[in-house]
Amino acid sequence: MKPESTFVDTNLFLRYLTNDVPAQADAVEGLLRRAADGQLHLVTNSMVVAEIVWTLESYYRLPRQEIEVKVLAMLNTPGLEVSEAELLVQAIWWYAELNVDFVDAYNTAWLGQHGFHQVYTFDQRHFSRFDGITIKVPSEV
Repeated sequence: MKPESTFVDTNLFLRYLTNDVPAQADAVEGLLRRAADGQLHLVTNSMVVAEIVWTLESYYRLPRQEIEVKVLAMLNTPGLEVSEAELLVQAIWWYAELNVDFVDAYNTAWLGQHGFHQVYTFDQRHFSRFDGITIKVPSEV
């Protein structure tokens, strides 16, 4: 019998990834072990990952490469299902390697997954770092 699916919120991952509240980090580790053993089915989504990236960057002031390592480890956690995981892997790589905002990287990965090659934006600086994307700036009327 498959275990019931349960959503996992951002703060659990942050406690585990930063170990800033050791007792809570240990509790999350136990939860993740149970999921890896098939006792639980944990689920989270791309908004949680975006909040993790933002918090690790803005509050914890971690470098992009360290954030990339933490997020990739999370995305590869046995027993944890992350919606859009493939898209998020591409986004976190671009975030770290191209030095762009995570949401811009996510949106560009989403564009590619859905067959788009053009984007209307005023943010030419970040979007110009992606190959195969044509930037369009709306003209003022």
